[in-house]
Amino acid sequence: MTLFFLQNVAFDVPGRRLIDGLSLTIAAGAVTALVGRNGSGKSTLLKLIAGQTRPSAGRICHLGRDLADYPARDRARQIAYLPQVPPPAEGMKLAELVALGRYPWRGALGRFRPEDHDAVARAMARCGVEAMADRLVDSLSGGERQRGWIAMMLAQGAATLLLDEPTSALDVAHQVEVLALLRQMCHETGLSAVIVLHDVNMAARFCDRVVALEGGRLLLEGPMTELMTPGALSRVYGLPMHVAGRGGHAYALPE
Repeated sequence: MTLFFLQNVAFDVPGRRLIDGLSLTIAAGAVTALVGRNGSGKSTLLKLIAGQTRPSAGRICHLGRDLADYPARDRARQIAYLPQVPPPAEGMKLAELVALGRYPWRGALGRFRPEDHDAVARAMARCGVEAMADRLVDSLSGGERQRGWIAMMLAQGAATLLLDEPTSALDVAHQVEVLALLRQMCHETGLSAVIVLHDVNMAARFCDRVVALEGGRLLLEGPMTELMTPGALSRVYGLPMHVAGRGGHAYALPE
């Protein structure tokens, strides 16, 4: 099944084209890494498929439906988006943050129903943060906060998760924790995720498929194994790379 279909998509800002004639198919039911050098268009593409911005040209479809046809609330029920820098959560308890995920289903003034409470409880349990429900978000570690934000996405009830560099401010242990959680959720529940990642080895370890960009154009799309070759890595990152394997996993090192 196709999660996203893009046809001749372009996105312009004054004096510059960030996405240039991009045609692409992203598979459903997988964890897809979105990779490339800085300025390649990764975050811009994620915002486009999230419906946060509209393309200057071309067409984007989600599960066969034109993204431009989604009312905002319907889109939020289908697609959950986490930016690289989440909005402030000052003075907010973790349970209150996760409960914000129910907004597309009840609105700003809607009363919480039993199904809303159940969705929040399930999401917090799934992400292992139920014991932190009454703690202030600002008091949590980086990894705990990220799991809280992911719980909010799950409470939203969307089957498509889009995350922009969710591990960028985390140490290695918390990077592994967050990416392992996302992979497990997708594989066990049929969710789809597209994740912007800079660390190619983390992408290779936890993602099923890859989309690589350069200058807003597609370099590579396919199973992660297609990226983990010296030739492909050199094209994507612009330097010679050596690929080795250990424990059934490939990893890359600059030569």
